[in-house]
Amino acid sequence: MTSSVEIPREPQGVHGDPDDAAPRAASLFVVPEGLVREQARPHPQARRYLRGYLRALRLLDLGTVTVAVVLAQLFRFGTGPRDLYSALGAVSYTTVSVALILGWMTALHLQNVYDGRLVGHGVQEYRQVFQASSWLFAIVAITAFAFKMDFARGYVILAFPLGTFLLLLGRWQARRWLVRQRRQGALSDRVLLVGNRDHVASLVVALGRAPDAGYQVVGACVDDAREGRVAGVSILGPESDVLVKALEHRADVVAVSSSAGLGQAGLRRLGWALESTDIDLVVAPGIMDVAGPRVLTRPVQGLPLLHVEAPRFGGPQLVLKNVADRIAAVLALVLLSPVMLGVALAIRRESDGPVLFRQERVGRGGRSFAMLKFRSMVADAETMLPALRVVDEGAGPLFKMRNDPRVTRVGAFIRRYSLDELPQLVNVVRGEMSLVGPRPPLPREVATYEADVRRRLLVKPGLTGLWQISGRSNLSWDESVRLDLYYVENWTPVLDLMILWRTVQVVLRPEEYGAY
Repeated sequence: MTSSVEIPREPQGVHGDPDDAAPRAASLFVVPEGLVREQARPHPQARRYLRGYLRALRLLDLGTVTVAVVLAQLFRFGTGPRDLYSALGAVSYTTVSVALILGWMTALHLQNVYDGRLVGHGVQEYRQVFQASSWLFAIVAITAFAFKMDFARGYVILAFPLGTFLLLLGRWQARRWLVRQRRQGALSDRVLLVGNRDHVASLVVALGRAPDAGYQVVGACVDDAREGRVAGVSILGPESDVLVKALEHRADVVAVSSSAGLGQAGLRRLGWALESTDIDLVVAPGIMDVAGPRVLTRPVQGLPLLHVEAPRFGGPQLVLKNVADRIAAVLALVLLSPVMLGVALAIRRESDGPVLFRQERVGRGGRSFAMLKFRSMVADAETMLPALRVVDEGAGPLFKMRNDPRVTRVGAFIRRYSLDELPQLVNVVRGEMSLVGPRPPLPREVATYEADVRRRLLVKPGLTGLWQISGRSNLSWDESVRLDLYYVENWTPVLDLMILWRTVQVVLRPEEYGAY
């Protein structure tokens, strides 16, 4: 017995006219029904390979919520009995605590925090946990007001913040384990790509940049099959074979690029065919490097329109960022002053010359400033640079050398752990730099910039940034530019916090992030 689905194909792409697609070209897909039944999985949100992980997350969340609520009750009331009085009568706080635990777990489930498609990458997972806790707190507050419940303030004030913090901390710890597994190729979605060669190659590169997201490309279906591989991925057949190839290779996701020739009708019917297999259908738009907050999806008569907001380089958020940067930099200077004093003494003791190294860099709007660093090289390092350019290991206009003879012994240590950059906190206080931003370029680099690269100068350069947490010296020039432009156009406070947190990990584990 067979199951068939007809998918019209058309040369215009996904957004072609379906009315005249069928007369031009059509392919009939015949798929053995047994193959469909073999692939079918009852819970698409809980991937087969993630069921154990998601089950462990539920137990972890239950234990976390229980600890928070029990600690709140013990802290406020001790071990003795205590009742909550309301318009409905009295009830013991032990019963209230049990109800709160069950309500918290229900809120987490209603917010889909155990959706396997969202774990391991991005902030959505954390946002849903926070929203579940916030909604529960709001419901408790409304219920207490409506029924005149006299909740003990210490109990509520401790339970919710502590529970939310522990939930987020538990998620972060669980994610660290999951990310390690995914970077080794395990616990990831098997993805089949569909589109023309250029778009498929771009998708392969984009997904390869984010192994934490858990997308493992197993092959591609392209009509232009001159060669057996594209961007290192095997071509499994033409686009018309996407359904049978997805089943044969046990794909979890079919990702269709905007260049695919399936047409509107074909894409819709492909989605219908995949329903029986529980394989997810993902449509990848042509626009790249645009973060979620700038994208708004608005369906109009069944047509999902993507509204892409223009990047903003001013406004209240930027003012808040500048103020927060300076306050944080002052606090950091105070807290790190003993470390900075120790570094300064070590530099002075090892070699002659100034402790601080001043170098002209280009900031926001192309304005130059003197960037401060602890001197990590011999005093006449700049005069030695022309002779070393023949062994330049850097990317693009950047000069890098893994075993640079100009670097002192103390310099090698402070560069490895980024201690040489601590004086840049003074630049942040002055308003010349930000804590997070693009890498501060040299004037000679800026002189070679093309128009698109000059967009890096629309914001202040940063003491750290996406380039710092994504490979540092191991990055190519094009990749460094891409990361800087992504930050410039998609900056949010949450992104800054994420980068600062990841920077701490980079400093503690420099060998994993290309520091030299």
